[in-house]
Amino acid sequence: MSRDARWKTLLELLVERGRLDVEEAAAELAVSAATIRRDFDQLAEQQMLVRTRGGAVVHGVSYELPLRYKTARHASEKQRIAKAVADLIAPGEAVGLTGGTTTTEVARALAVRSDLTSGSPALTVVTNALNIANELAVRPQFKIVVTGGVARPQSYELIGPLADGVLGQITLDVAVLGVVAFDVEHGAAAHDEAEAAINRLLCERAERVVVAADSSKLGRRAFARICAAESVNTLVTDAAVDEDTVHRFEDAGIRVVVV
Repeated sequence: MSRDARWKTLLELLVERGRLDVEEAAAELAVSAATIRRDFDQLAEQQMLVRTRGGAVVHGVSYELPLRYKTARHASEKQRIAKAVADLIAPGEAVGLTGGTTTTEVARALAVRSDLTSGSPALTVVTNALNIANELAVRPQFKIVVTGGVARPQSYELIGPLADGVLGQITLDVAVLGVVAFDVEHGAAAHDEAEAAINRLLCERAERVVVAADSSKLGRRAFARICAAESVNTLVTDAAVDEDTVHRFEDAGIRVVVV
C-alpha cells in the first residue's frame, strides 16, 4: 500500500472512530507499527491529527476531512452511483454539480459518455467546485460555468455572496448534489453552512434535483441543511442500502435508484 493510500485510510478511520492506536492501525493496514508511527508523526506535522501516547486522535472537536483524503472509502460504490447519475442526464442539458467526491465521479462519468463527444455544447456544466471545473475544462464540447466566491480548501468549493450573482442569472435542467447526510425528515445537509447555502441556490435554479449519496450517508443528519427531502426528485445510492430506508424515501415521493 502506498503512503498516500495509507494516509487516506488512516484519516478515514480516525474520523469514524475519533481515536486510533498504533498497533490497531498497523493490524488493519497490514503494515509495521514503525510505519504507522511515522505516518502519525508526519500527519501531525500537517495538523491533520493530534499525536497521543501510543496513537492519535482527531484534530479538533468538529473535524471535516479534506476532499483529497476522502477518495479511498466507498470508491467503487461512488463510481457506480456516478455512472447511474450521469445516465440520467440528457445531451444538451444544463447541469449543476456541487463539490464532493461523488459529484467529482459524476463529472468523470459524463466526460467519457460516447454521446457527449460533440455538440454545441454537448452539455453545460455549472459548478462551484474548482476541481470539477478543472477536469472538465479540457473537454471543448462542454460549456463550463464557474460561480464566483472564495475557495474552501476542504472541498475545493467556492462559497460566499460572490456566487449569488452568477446563480441568480441562470436556469438549470438538473442539479446534482453531493451530500454529507440525507434523511427523509431533515433533508439533505452539509457540514458547512456557507457551502450548504450555495448548494441550496443550485437546487432552487434547477427543474429537478438528484442526490448522489452512498448508503452510509442515508438516514443521517448534519449541521447545515441544503434542502428539504421533498425538493429532491431522485436519490441514487448503492446496494448496501436497507429496504426500510428505500421505502421511507419512496413514501416521501422520491424516486430511488439502487446500483
